[in-house]
Amino acid sequence: MGRIFDMNNTFFRFMSKVADLCILNIICVICCIPVITAGASITAMYYVTLKMVRNEDAYIVRSFFKSFKQNFKQATIINLIMLLIGVVLYIDLNVSKAMQGGSGQIFQVIFMAFVLIYFILFLYVYPVLARFYNTIKNTIKNALFMAVRHLPYTVVMVLIAACPLLLLLVKSYQIQSTLFVLFLLMGFALIAYCNSFFLVKIFDNYMPKEDGQESAGESV
Repeated sequence: MGRIFDMNNTFFRFMSKVADLCILNIICVICCIPVITAGASITAMYYVTLKMVRNEDAYIVRSFFKSFKQNFKQATIINLIMLLIGVVLYIDLNVSKAMQGGSGQIFQVIFMAFVLIYFILFLYVYPVLARFYNTIKNTIKNALFMAVRHLPYTVVMVLIAACPLLLLLVKSYQIQSTLFVLFLLMGFALIAYCNSFFLVKIFDNYMPKEDGQESAGESV
């Protein structure tokens, strides 16, 4: 009987993890609202989820705002770069759709390929910033390098990040609304947490060696 109320049993550990992800998700969403702070917020979210996956002590609120403050400048600049690229890609896609004939279709395929690369960069650049000290240029370069070098993990991470699109396939409006609310409650943090399992494996390849050799960046 005592095991049922043991705070270390599987059920309570699971519910504690769910609660942590809900808190993290809500903080992240609120801090993303000004848009300009979205980069620092996403970086902070990954800082926490990477710690959670490594089973390191992660006080959700304290760790989040520690990373938010620490990486604010670089994350904001990267965020502005990503926003600018996103706007350019959006305009290019609309222009290619308006083009007549086969050339328009060719340009649509080309720009959609760039959108996929953009999405992959988005999945990597903030976790890389959260985990490594580096310049903005090297952070972006390393994010793309890791994404290509660890392509199988990248594909799985893209599929996980695309899971919310499955909500559009739900026919029942009531079920769809419920799932949408659950997603707003913990969805972004859950995606970051799931992808962090793969990111930890990837990042371990670039940590400093025992003999003092340099890695892709210094660990936060």
